Amino acid sequence: MDIRKITDDFSVAPQIGVDDVAAIAAAGFRAVICNRPDGEAEGQPPSGDVAAAVTASGMEWRMLPVRNIGPADVDAFARLVGELPKPVLAYCRSGTRCTSLWSLTELKKRPVDDILALTRAAGYDMGPLIAVAAAGRR
Repeated sequence: MDIRKITDDFSVAPQIGVDDVAAIAAAGFRAVICNRPDGEAEGQPPSGDVAAAVTASGMEWRMLPVRNIGPADVDAFARLVGELPKPVLAYCRSGTRCTSLWSLTELKKRPVDDILALTRAAGYDMGPLIAVAAAGRR
């Protein structure tokens, strides 16, 4: 399992499975968000199985399947992250989609350079995404 910390309250990971949930809970996470639609790839564990393991472990679970990120997805993600107990782990296929959603929600809260530094330290280059998003706000 490859958990990548973005902030003290938020981390991302590639696809997790039921067998990963105990380690996620042991690491101190209090909530898990799945941003991966069921059936996206063959062999992907069903989100219902992961959800059952997460809730059985005492963590909170939210499902926000996202294929192509739009404004409604960003708003929904911001609400979830805001309401869930911290720290939160979000996962998708590679962690990039979750990191993108987080970055777009943070544009209203943090300087761009901070967002880029945090995501870069976790191994994700959000520069192109942030450039497009910032240009769209002008």
